[in-house]
Amino acid sequence: MPLPRLKEGSSSVAHYITGVLDREMMLSTLESLCQHVSFQPGDKVRTLKGSLRGVIVESLDDGRVKWRAETGTEFLGLPESLVPDD
Repeated sequence: MPLPRLKEGSSSVAHYITGVLDREMMLSTLESLCQHVSFQPGDKVRTLKGSLRGVIVESLDDGRVKWRAETGTEFLGLPESLVPDD
C-alpha cells in the first residue's frame, strides 16, 4: 500500500481502537484504501482526507494525474493520493 494510503489506514484503525469510529466504518475505509484505481479524464475524485474535491483532467505518462479542484486550482499528484468521489 502506498505511504499516503497506509497513513490513512493506520489512522482509521487507531480511531476504531479509541472508539471514535465504529467497526463498519473502519472496514469500509480500509477496503476503499486497498482498491487499485485507474483514473480517466472526467472522473470525479477527492483527496484521501476529503478536504478537496475535483475532476481528473489528464493522466500523464509518468503515472501522475492532473486534476482540477472545485475551486478551479489545478494540481499534479499521484493517483494514490486520491479516491473516487461518488
